[in-house]
Amino acid sequence: MEKRIKETIHANGIDIGIYTEDFRNEFISLTDIARYKSDEPFSVINNWMRNKDTILFLGLWESLHNNDFKPIEFDRFKNEAGANAFTLSPQRWIEKTNAIGINVKAGRYGGTFAHSDIAFEFASWISPEFKLYIIKDYQRLKFDENSKLSLGWNLNREMSKLNYKIHTDAIKEYLILPELTKEQTAYKYANEADMLNVVLFGCTAAEWKKNNPKEKGNLRDNTGITELLVLANMESYNAIQIEQGKTMSERMIILHKMAKKQIDAMKNYDFGVLKKLPGGTT
Repeated sequence: MEKRIKETIHANGIDIGIYTEDFRNEFISLTDIARYKSDEPFSVINNWMRNKDTILFLGLWESLHNNDFKPIEFDRFKNEAGANAFTLSPQRWIEKTNAIGINVKAGRYGGTFAHSDIAFEFASWISPEFKLYIIKDYQRLKFDENSKLSLGWNLNREMSKLNYKIHTDAIKEYLILPELTKEQTAYKYANEADMLNVVLFGCTAAEWKKNNPKEKGNLRDNTGITELLVLANMESYNAIQIEQGKTMSERMIILHKMAKKQIDAMKNYDFGVLKKLPGGTT
């Protein structure tokens, strides 16, 4: 997914850009934060990265979040940090250690960005007072974002639940044979649900949980509005195909085409308009 500016924090007269790739991990502009201290933000960032405490913090963050982090290069920087001759830029840190917590991007919204964990640490070094201004507006931003999305997310989650019942009723009527045991019946329901998961998400519920052990809830609890809406449509349409006697292989091909077409159609749709509908205020 293309990196893009998502929102802007307004902290004590300074505008600070944010971008995201997955709408979970947000990267905050260190360049904008550094402008609070100097008109030469890159020098401020480089000076911050010379500190041993900074290197230790960055190394720990990468160790916790980055399986491809290079510990040998990190140890070299850690040993050299703090010396008068030691210099380190974001670009060099990224190139040598394969770091992902800091990112340098070009273009209209170019500059040095860092994961919010790291950005707040940088802000503390700049000014504890300024950090509080950043956190305050960041919290306001997240509250507004969650309020705007909550109605749309919950609406589509409820639609998904309703269509799930239609879906399971069709399975019960057309696919569950009288001679099946309770275990076999349960497998049939799970098999159909996972078929939809594979078509839409590319994995089963169990595979998702294995790859995301720290996430709360299940796969469908952690998906977005677009996918929930498409899933609701898929469950309803799959029920119709079951009634028509189509095999699972046939249904998977049809549902895959349907899901791709609907997701492409909704890529640029602003679900924030749901909040403007009657009853859409929070």
